Amino acid sequence: MASIDSLKTRRELTVGDKTYVYYSLPAAEEAGLAGVSRLPASMKVLLENLLRNEDGDTVGADDLKALAAWLDNKGAVEHEISFRPARVLMQDFTGVPAVVDLAAMRDAMTKLGADPEKINPLNPVDLVIDHSVMVDHFGNAKAFGENVEREYERNIERYRFLRWGSSAFNNFRVVPPGTGICHQVNLEYLAQTVWTGDEDGAALA
Repeated sequence: MASIDSLKTRRELTVGDKTYVYYSLPAAEEAGLAGVSRLPASMKVLLENLLRNEDGDTVGADDLKALAAWLDNKGAVEHEISFRPARVLMQDFTGVPAVVDLAAMRDAMTKLGADPEKINPLNPVDLVIDHSVMVDHFGNAKAFGENVEREYERNIERYRFLRWGSSAFNNFRVVPPGTGICHQVNLEYLAQTVWTGDEDGAALA
């Protein structure tokens, strides 16, 4: 759902032959959110997130003003905001219970006579299986492959369940064992500098 954009900060950026829409912090400052150009980078990220997700319900004009006022009140005024990440990164210790919860919600939907396919993560999720390695073999060129093979043998039920989850749910990917630790895999393969999505037919950055 597109932002209601009460401050009219929605802009377009053309890169090559592709046009993106985005929500501009300079435009927000011109529209009355004084001083946002002086906010720390982390606060600017939060403000852009609020501008992009302003719906008048979970994010409203008061939230935008409260965040912009952070410099003046030095963070002394507490104001809860709704932050919506572009993506969630999980490792298997936290990811397995999350998939169990999603599967249980699908079961509940089925029992209620509703469509279980409606149960999916709202935001993209990447789950990296990296917390199960035990060293049984070492000191030779075959050690890595043999350790991964033993890992599959020890955890096959869990891995089958996660593989099922990766095909059953939208917005959910699983990186198999033996690929690397989650932060390394994230930096080398999964992370993006700018995430894009669809907003009413337009490419949203």
